[in-house]
Amino acid sequence: MKKLFPFFFIAVVTFIFFWQFIFKGLLPIPSDTIVGLYHPFRDLYAKDYPRGIPFKNFLITDPVRQQYPWKNLSIDLEKKGELPFWNPYNFSGTPLLANFQSGALYPLNVIFFILPFYIAWSVLIILAVFLAGLFTFLYLENLKLSRTSAILGSFAFSFSGFFVAWLEWGTILHVALWLPLILLSIDKIFSHLQKNYLIWSGIYIFSLISSFFAGHLQIFFYLLILSIVYFFARWFQYGRKKDAFLLFTIYFLIFTIVTSIQWIPTLQFILESGRSIDQTNWQKVGWFIPWQNLIQFIAPDFFGNPTTLNYWGIFNYAEFVGYIGIAPFIMGIFAIFFRRDKKTLFFGTVFFVSLIFSLPTFFAKLPNLLNIPFISTAQPTRLLMLTDFSLAVLAAFGFDYFSKNPKYRGKIIYIISFLIFVFIGLWLFVFFENTGLISPYNLLVAKRNLIFPTGILIISSILIFLLSKFSKNKRTTLILCCIIVAIVLFDLLRFGLKFSPFTKKEYLFPNTSTISFLQKKGGEFRIMTDDSRIFPPNFSSIYKIQSVDGYDPLYVRRYGELIAASERGEPNIDPPFGFNRIITPHNYSSEIMDLLGVRYVLSLSDLSSEKLDRVFQEGQTRVYENKNAFPRAFFVENVLIAKNKNEAINKIFEKKNELHKLAVVESSTGLPSNWTVGKVEILNYEENRIVLKSENSGDGFMVLTDTFYPAWIAKIDGAETKIYLTDFNFRGIVVPKGKHKIEFYSLLF
Repeated sequence: MKKLFPFFFIAVVTFIFFWQFIFKGLLPIPSDTIVGLYHPFRDLYAKDYPRGIPFKNFLITDPVRQQYPWKNLSIDLEKKGELPFWNPYNFSGTPLLANFQSGALYPLNVIFFILPFYIAWSVLIILAVFLAGLFTFLYLENLKLSRTSAILGSFAFSFSGFFVAWLEWGTILHVALWLPLILLSIDKIFSHLQKNYLIWSGIYIFSLISSFFAGHLQIFFYLLILSIVYFFARWFQYGRKKDAFLLFTIYFLIFTIVTSIQWIPTLQFILESGRSIDQTNWQKVGWFIPWQNLIQFIAPDFFGNPTTLNYWGIFNYAEFVGYIGIAPFIMGIFAIFFRRDKKTLFFGTVFFVSLIFSLPTFFAKLPNLLNIPFISTAQPTRLLMLTDFSLAVLAAFGFDYFSKNPKYRGKIIYIISFLIFVFIGLWLFVFFENTGLISPYNLLVAKRNLIFPTGILIISSILIFLLSKFSKNKRTTLILCCIIVAIVLFDLLRFGLKFSPFTKKEYLFPNTSTISFLQKKGGEFRIMTDDSRIFPPNFSSIYKIQSVDGYDPLYVRRYGELIAASERGEPNIDPPFGFNRIITPHNYSSEIMDLLGVRYVLSLSDLSSEKLDRVFQEGQTRVYENKNAFPRAFFVENVLIAKNKNEAINKIFEKKNELHKLAVVESSTGLPSNWTVGKVEILNYEENRIVLKSENSGDGFMVLTDTFYPAWIAKIDGAETKIYLTDFNFRGIVVPKGKHKIEFYSLLF
């Protein structure tokens, strides 16, 4: 029972943090932003909340705008026995599995096949905290640290600023939580190299694969780099044995082969995407952690907090908060300066290197200056994962060293004195700052938010002082250590619960009259909005409504270029597009929107257009029908050949009023210019498969206005046929005369 106590304790603390889900049925999902920010959901509650339902954290919208819809669609397809290759509901069609953040192949997705989706998602969020704490504890205990020290380190990581900030994403933390288990597996394999290493070999491979499949490439990249460096550190320590190197080479090959089902389509998508040309400028303030935000390591809310609507620092809070608690921070710095061993040197180096590359230093800017692929487009603030993990490990090292080595305890006064000096400086700043650069209100916010961490510092300092004075009594030492851990837990749980929303189930993608109206309409059509406050990108996939918008760091570059031209109203496809991952076309007057088959336009205002008729209204949300919307599939009379995309976009705009009977095809081989116009009907339209039937008196050229992508193939009566890149972004095929069955299939790559 004594051995199981730490596991039980970690479970109880996790239980306490998520008590609102367990006892009140509130979900760790920011669904209050759905009904508080966006129409037509605000219209649903307008009678009781005319200004919208209050929401806790405006900063957390991505989980419901990205991860939750993608995972929901992926699981739906997997339950039907299909791999989630394609998402037809956003960007006029886009890869799903390949976007990586869908986490479609993550092993823990098994819970979605057992529980209702919203409950399984909540369990997934809870498991992130529990497993991170459990794996960190096991790793630290294996390093021969005391259990109290290992518990302190485990909570410092699992409730760190990084974990709290990204808790409800459902992907990022499930990548990170496997790190301590991977490191533990490496240690176990080396220590059992001659015997009983197979079990830990399996755990190592499973952990690495699970971390990769969890769904965030940048965090996995950092984890992989650290684990490789850690392996080599242990390899040198254990005598540079060739069999160990060969063994881990085999493990990595197994990992590469197993995960190829994910990384090959993702790599293809990256190459087809506009990520490299349409990202936030790295020179913009906030791309790196601002120097002043290092204060958040000791006073996380010095600049305010988004949940109290008083954050006055540089955007965004979640990217900069590295808090792990006052006492763990003291112990971590104590270990760096006064504990002399290789493990401390290793994690101290990780701590400083991760900070150097996340702050606006020369070294951090090098990947951008050299334009290194992938790294130059990845915001370096996410290195806080390594910073917080290494600092949590160092905190455990320091606490263990402090409690076991009486003669070095006096030196901790230097760390505490330094922190006291820093806090005095902060207090003097908020009381006497008179440059006028900071408003009195912001100074008041900083002053209020210094009170609690100052109190924690004073209490922690007193407890550490008492621990150093009464260390000869083991019982007293244990009691004081437990009190310190309790103070740390109180501090971190308060910090985490302040930031994390728990919301009502009925707020999670409710149905409204507008949505029901659109769902009941037959045929394949798309919708758009003229206002970003309506039905934001990716929401439509929850309701199986197809839309021209989308929100994803990866999107097909061709589609982005087409929408850029459409929004500009001219054949200009030059970057930057100004989307920065979020494509929300609003130019409903564009003929491109007609070509895309936009049958309904949603607006919060009255629209005056000859092609639009108002057909529905719910609260402030108006629904207009576009009489000029094209069918999803149609035959054309003529084909124009374009040599490249610039020629293609120019011809499309030149012939924009004839796109219903003319197609612009990019092809190196010639095609006839005149075709017979026949009939085509969509028999079945699914995510990964489209079935049509056609009838034509002669050879015809059929256009399907779904996004062109190399992973799709077409067959006519079972025989594969070429798909032509048509009208800049869509699919076209040559259909022989007569009656035919046409099928489009989405493949992995």
